[in-house]
Amino acid sequence: MHNPFIASRLVTATIAALTSLMANAQTSPLPLGITDSAPPAVWRATSRLWYAPTPDQTAAMAPRTWALSQIDAAYAASQQAPAIPPELARINAPLGDIARDFQAERESRKILRAQAVPDASGQIPLSPPAADAPVFSRDMAQSAAAWRVMACSDPALENPLLARMTEFWFNHLNVFVGKGNVRPFVGHYAVNVIRGHALGRFEDLLLASARHPAMLYYLDQAQSNSRGLNENYARELMELHTLGVGGGYTQNDVHELARILTGWTVNLRDGEGFRFAERLHDKGDKTFLGRPYTNQGQQEGEDAIRFLARQPATAQRVSERLATFFVADKPPAALVARLRQTFLASQGDMRAVMRTLVSSPEFWAADNQLFKTPMDFACSALTAGGGVKDRRDVTQTLGFLAQAGQPMHGWPTPDGYKTDAATWLAPEALTRRADFAMGLAARIAEPVYLNAFLSPATQERIAREPAKIRTGLMLSSPDFMRK
Repeated sequence: MHNPFIASRLVTATIAALTSLMANAQTSPLPLGITDSAPPAVWRATSRLWYAPTPDQTAAMAPRTWALSQIDAAYAASQQAPAIPPELARINAPLGDIARDFQAERESRKILRAQAVPDASGQIPLSPPAADAPVFSRDMAQSAAAWRVMACSDPALENPLLARMTEFWFNHLNVFVGKGNVRPFVGHYAVNVIRGHALGRFEDLLLASARHPAMLYYLDQAQSNSRGLNENYARELMELHTLGVGGGYTQNDVHELARILTGWTVNLRDGEGFRFAERLHDKGDKTFLGRPYTNQGQQEGEDAIRFLARQPATAQRVSERLATFFVADKPPAALVARLRQTFLASQGDMRAVMRTLVSSPEFWAADNQLFKTPMDFACSALTAGGGVKDRRDVTQTLGFLAQAGQPMHGWPTPDGYKTDAATWLAPEALTRRADFAMGLAARIAEPVYLNAFLSPATQERIAREPAKIRTGLMLSSPDFMRK
């Protein structure tokens, strides 16, 4: 075991150095230019399109050619079944099976509540005793989180750019696992909606999300009908998923879109993850964004969603978010404009949009910097250590993410978590990162290949310390926090 005092002192010194580096970066940007040569370009490509480089990427390679090749590789991977370990595979069961199992769990809970003994005040507990409670939903949520951690940290298990795009789109089309009915479906949503459409056409992704029980439950669309309208999903569909605030819609458009989408629900009892219930649909005429909609059942909603997906305001919003995620907290307007143009010209083909992004000089410009989010950091540290080795790695990582403010599938509001340095760069947060790095480092071999990507100052500082703590210092160094 290493000396706790020495480890604490070194972690403190590392945090101080990182804080200083970030502060200087805000006031003294790096010189303008393109990082053409490896290893800077290799680091930028692999830590942004992947989570971290692997040992075979320390050798000279053509970063730009490699980066473009990853787009088609990720798309091809998205069209194949994911490599989910057998113990977690239930999250990818047929949706009807998950719906029936969830219904069975709900029925079991009803029986347990009916059999519950009143407490001293005569009240019946709202939930059955923990020892007897069904655990299907809990296990499904935990398995989904575990798979995400494994997928983001092991290139042999999941294409890393596909894992990146899954993270991006899940955040854009966020659902919250803390909402009970979402829990058993979150893994299936991540795999089949987000992963499966991550590099396809945006409108197909949007429709798949709209028809999935995770989203239908999360934003209350499953309860919206002609007799009791709920506008939550219609509002967020325009404000967050497509047009954005200031995208040209009114409150009346929200109301009309909610009417158009009535009848989109879930039928657990019959094992239907999605069902269009004709009897619950508002059959009256509607006017949405200036376009008339007559009674055409489910087709009305599909037409409205595709129309939203193709709007210039939607192209602008998606382009801004992609550029923020992959290039800079405040991306250059010229880059966003080119992404928007590609989005519109290709009808939302995300492979085409990503090619424009990766081919852009802005992606490679040294002054366009990014700071890792907690998930970035955790996945990159695990990648450096060779991926998840056992359950302890998963448990530790999920615990770190929860403490760091980015719990897996745990963002409660539909806007998704922020990705900018201003949100995540704080002394307390850096302490948590250093603690996570030290804990992980105790179980992995020193990733000496990372030295190729560390500054001489960082390498010199780490080399002066005992070998047993060098890995932790490497993973918590200022250089490793950047991407």
